[in-house]
Amino acid sequence: MTAKPEFVKAMSRLDATALVAGAMIGSGIFIVSADIVRQVHSPGLVLLVWAISGVVTVLGALTYGELAAMFPHAGGQYVYLREAISPLFGYLYGWTLFMVIQTGTIAAVAVAFARFTAVLFPALSPDVFVGGTVQLPSGPIEVGLSAQRVFAILSIVVLTWINYWGVRTAAFIQTSLTFIKVATLVALVLLGAVLFRKPEVVAANFSMAFLPEGGSLLMLLPAIGAAMVGTLFAMDAWNNVGFAADELKNPAKDIPIAMGLGTLTVTVLYLLSNVAYLSVLPADAIANAAQDRVGTAALQAMFGPAGLYLMAIAIMISTFGCNNGLILSGARVYYAMARDNLFFRRTGTLHPVHKTPTFGLVIQAVWISVLCVSGTYSQLLDYVIFAAVLFYMLTAVGLFALRVRRPHAERPVRAPGYPWLPGAYVLLTALIGVDLLFKKPQYTWPGLMIVALGVPVYYLWRAVTRRREAAASGRRP
Repeated sequence: MTAKPEFVKAMSRLDATALVAGAMIGSGIFIVSADIVRQVHSPGLVLLVWAISGVVTVLGALTYGELAAMFPHAGGQYVYLREAISPLFGYLYGWTLFMVIQTGTIAAVAVAFARFTAVLFPALSPDVFVGGTVQLPSGPIEVGLSAQRVFAILSIVVLTWINYWGVRTAAFIQTSLTFIKVATLVALVLLGAVLFRKPEVVAANFSMAFLPEGGSLLMLLPAIGAAMVGTLFAMDAWNNVGFAADELKNPAKDIPIAMGLGTLTVTVLYLLSNVAYLSVLPADAIANAAQDRVGTAALQAMFGPAGLYLMAIAIMISTFGCNNGLILSGARVYYAMARDNLFFRRTGTLHPVHKTPTFGLVIQAVWISVLCVSGTYSQLLDYVIFAAVLFYMLTAVGLFALRVRRPHAERPVRAPGYPWLPGAYVLLTALIGVDLLFKKPQYTWPGLMIVALGVPVYYLWRAVTRRREAAASGRRP
């Protein structure tokens, strides 16, 4: 009897850390600060929004470390929720990950990749040539094909093909591109905050009152929470390394370290990058940057017209590497769900030679392509973040549940500062989620409905599975 193929344990701790940082660093850091300035109207509050988001992200990574060490298996957060709360909650996460969180993020980053490629190749127009405008409760969207969207889909096909060939190839590309991305952000910080800093701009931005005139921090908290949509999106996907746990050489130790080190590194780089922006660009210039391309505006302020092309190349590398990590890890969740008979059966099999979840990679690419055709970057961003924050909070609650229900379970790594730091993470994510529900209901309520739709699908899938198993064994269902 031929043994079933198993995942190849090929990823080192360095690869795992690169997967965390590389999946986090996409296009957000170069774009979202413009919208934040428009919402909070203060350079000081821009830095505060990034800092709070960074603290929330690092707290999440420290909290998840214990769960990752307890359950170092393919599927990551799906497994944590299944074990800590219930199989239903695990399924709802996997369902939402496939429908919105993972695929929506990949689609958004692919569209951003195409948008910045268009700087070098203007023929990649955003104008839809097949399709038209559709009116949704959240506003009109352009549904159809454009040159940019076709290019975004092609990038997804290429990255899916790379990941088909095996985790060693994908991990090598991921680690290499992450080093380039980190070096790019370090260069941006040094150039903006040190070499090209403009004293008059620094004086104008950092001498302004921390709060806008007539405002108070308490009154601005809802606006700060809403502004965190962009920063949380830019810092999302740090948990993806857990999805590929079966391909790490020592997952119980490497995943917690990779999560903590990766999120801390990216948080510091993001905060310093915004200091660089505020050192070369007045607040109004950031708020009114063309198509929100703050990074491009900053480099143009330093190097003139050449800055436009330099930043376009940097973001192309960044987004391509980001999506490589997201595509690699996402298919492992669908694999874990299929092994629990909660997803298409073929998704739970590996390629006999390359040891990759081929079918999961393919259906993931198909759905991402649909999202690329049907939505825009900003709309996908809003759908993604609320759903992600909801499950981050629930997973942290699961840590407390496991401490109560399985007090003597083996815990190779324990969450530091328990129960205070994990408790603070639960509280902060809950506050952000509630704030988004009321500040951006046109996006968050539909996102919540997508999660809720998973409940009947879960029970239907279980019923079909039981009938199939009963038919195979000759029993009554």
